[in-house]
Amino acid sequence: MPELPEVETTRRGIEPHVVGKTITSIVVRNSRLRWRVSTKLKRELPGRTIHTVTRRGKYLLLATATGTLILHLGMSGSLRVVDGTQPPDKYDHVDIVFNSGDCLRLHDPRRFGAVLWVRDNPLQHKLLKHLGPEPLSADFHGDYLFEKLRGRRRAIRDALLDGRLLAGVGNIYANEALFAAGIRPARRAEKITRIQYGRLALAIRDTLNRAIQAGGTTLRDFRGSDGQPGYFHLSLSVYGHEGEPCPVCRTPIRAKRLGQRTAFFCPKCQM
Repeated sequence: MPELPEVETTRRGIEPHVVGKTITSIVVRNSRLRWRVSTKLKRELPGRTIHTVTRRGKYLLLATATGTLILHLGMSGSLRVVDGTQPPDKYDHVDIVFNSGDCLRLHDPRRFGAVLWVRDNPLQHKLLKHLGPEPLSADFHGDYLFEKLRGRRRAIRDALLDGRLLAGVGNIYANEALFAAGIRPARRAEKITRIQYGRLALAIRDTLNRAIQAGGTTLRDFRGSDGQPGYFHLSLSVYGHEGEPCPVCRTPIRAKRLGQRTAFFCPKCQM
């Protein structure tokens, strides 16, 4: 599914095309997304101008003077700015049409995405208010991880996927950051030292920043706002490389099932 770098890539892609634009209409072709698209949108949104496009974790926030659209790309969704006269594809479920003639089009084959409208502070919405700090913010550092996870027996990879600890880091980037920090995904959080957590925090930030610069990672369905794939998959060190040689020591990469997701690691470089 789109993770933080893919969502941030999308945010940066659509921002210059929608900020300052006024919404003229909403076209909902299929309201049955993860949560049903409210019929109120057709009354609430026309006439509203988009002031900012921000991100919280894996959610995009399109703010107007009277409320905020919360968008989520689900498992395989994407957002593109297209000419409003362009015919929709089968899985183009929602259009936000602007006075410029363009529209912001949600493409979502698996329909796990979301289009929500809130009048109050969006950061207090039930989907956002319990999220942990942004991994690219000053609030995230090694001491934070150490204090939150000391005494915890949970596998560190699984801990990093918990949005209450850290917002937006998915399986791909957790695996890659753990490799960069030399820590095995299955290692218990309580066994990691403060110094190691410092290295891990830096590795998470560096991995995410490099992925954003590369436009994200395309493994299956992700496309950026311009319709182009992300290229960070070309730089993945361990994720999806089971049996292939480690880029550092040439030891074959291993895979291990942790919870509902597979972890990838080098048995020699990661302890």
